[in-house]
Amino acid sequence: MSTSETAIPPHIVLVDDDDLFRESLGLNLVDEGYEVSSFAGGAPALEHFSAGGHADVVLLDWRMPGMNGLEVLRSLRRAGNTTPVIFLTVLSEDIYEEAALEGGAVDFIDKSRRLSILLKRLRLIAEGARPAPESEGRQSGNILHLGRLELRFDIARASWAGTLIALTLTEFKIVALLALRTGEPVSYREIYDLLHGKGFVAGYGDEGYRANVRTFIKRIRTKFRAVDPEFEYIRTYAGFGYQWTGD
Repeated sequence: MSTSETAIPPHIVLVDDDDLFRESLGLNLVDEGYEVSSFAGGAPALEHFSAGGHADVVLLDWRMPGMNGLEVLRSLRRAGNTTPVIFLTVLSEDIYEEAALEGGAVDFIDKSRRLSILLKRLRLIAEGARPAPESEGRQSGNILHLGRLELRFDIARASWAGTLIALTLTEFKIVALLALRTGEPVSYREIYDLLHGKGFVAGYGDEGYRANVRTFIKRIRTKFRAVDPEFEYIRTYAGFGYQWTGD
């Protein structure tokens, strides 16, 4: 990201107890045009915010001495801090990702992934804070209008009746898949393949992946119902999958 794209560079708070990783990633982010504040643990990061500090995104490790990443995230949310949090961790099991997303993180990325993956996520989150231009018609370029639903594919942002829904990238992909096939049931396996690639094995037994998909759908419904308590547009097909019913 070049500094010419925005007058004020996005501010990243990086929290990781691995000194070498923290320094290396911090320097890479600075080279990409970000402003970076680094902390070796959760306590000093929380002190930064309690003292009036800010960030556009928090990059947070999970395993740290004293206070783990999930505890840091929960402390931020209890304090009313809604800064987007991305977990960067070596923990790849679904149970950790689900706990992070349930706690309010916007994404969960394996540390072994390329820097370009992280940079793409950061750009999407930064762009997501910008207002969308007006658009008429059902679909125009990277924008899809479907009743009260608006999907911005260029920045992975969803809105319902004009209100932004704070979906993670994974959740946005699921909503987009269902909405683009309105009225058509989509199987558990197809939804899971979208997220992890065809043939990926997860959970217990041949169909253990279904529990993972159900967890995502539950979170998505909860987020839409926080905006519209009457939201009932994702229909469950027992034993098969889900369907976007339209508006």
